[in-house]
Amino acid sequence: MKLKAGVLGAGHLGKIHLKLLQASEKYDLVGFYDPDDSNGKKVEAEFGYSFFNSIEALIEAVDVVDIVTPTLSHYNCAIKAITKGKHIFIEKPITNSVEEAEQIRLLVSENNLRGQVGHVERFNPAFKAVKNDIQSPMFIETHRLAEFNPRGTDVPVVLDLMIHDIDIILSVVKSPIKNITASGVSVISETPDIANARIEFENGCVANLTASRISMKNMRKSRFFQKDAYISVDFLEKQVEVVKMKDAPKTPGDFDMVLQNAEGIKKQIYFENPEIAPNNAILDELESFADAINTNTKPTVTLRDGTDALRVAYQIINCF
Repeated sequence: MKLKAGVLGAGHLGKIHLKLLQASEKYDLVGFYDPDDSNGKKVEAEFGYSFFNSIEALIEAVDVVDIVTPTLSHYNCAIKAITKGKHIFIEKPITNSVEEAEQIRLLVSENNLRGQVGHVERFNPAFKAVKNDIQSPMFIETHRLAEFNPRGTDVPVVLDLMIHDIDIILSVVKSPIKNITASGVSVISETPDIANARIEFENGCVANLTASRISMKNMRKSRFFQKDAYISVDFLEKQVEVVKMKDAPKTPGDFDMVLQNAEGIKKQIYFENPEIAPNNAILDELESFADAINTNTKPTVTLRDGTDALRVAYQIINCF
């Protein structure tokens, strides 16, 4: 069943959502609302999307409300949509505070609705290609570096960039957190522009995260180390490296790579090249949400996932 969708917010990302919802086979784009009247009329004139003159009117007209507004307004937008019985897709970070996120989660559950958070890297084709290979990682290293862009500097780099990697890590490490240490430095903004965090999990896994928004080049890489395997994911270039080890054959071939440890145990190294299926990650996340609503199943990135990522992000920020 096609779902009627409306977008709140017609900024840079909001326009992308509008374009993809209009193109989607799973949604009927009804229109959008933007509090900036002149921007709303400009977007309507340029692209032909219907501009609603009030948030309430748009919410009334749809089944799904796609919230792509500044983070500070996520909570109010979500509450208005949920109380009218509408499903919500909400951009990351889910809200401005963990308390707000918990209230949204509770209200969605009480009203038997669906909610999904826009942690788009879960739909990155490189991560999708290897996520099933990531089993019980014990050391994780992430680097998310960006060139300076004034957009987004109203929040710390942890909420702007690092939260992507926090969500990815929480999705693959199935263990409670034991300890977090972190440091952050403000270079050009009022909030930290560079941050490093170390997350220790109860199962012994350690994750080391670095994020910067004042780098000379862009980088979005994560490396996962686990027993008998090393997995590297380049979220930016959409490439992966998978190196695995298995017990060496009794008579290795001429081109087999074999290592022997101090105890005399021999392991064969081999490389896997999983197929990376090209996709539009934002379209995929929006359409996966439509599937969750139509089949009454759990969304890929739940409101709890978004809340957990936000909680860890604030634990990191509170270390500064």
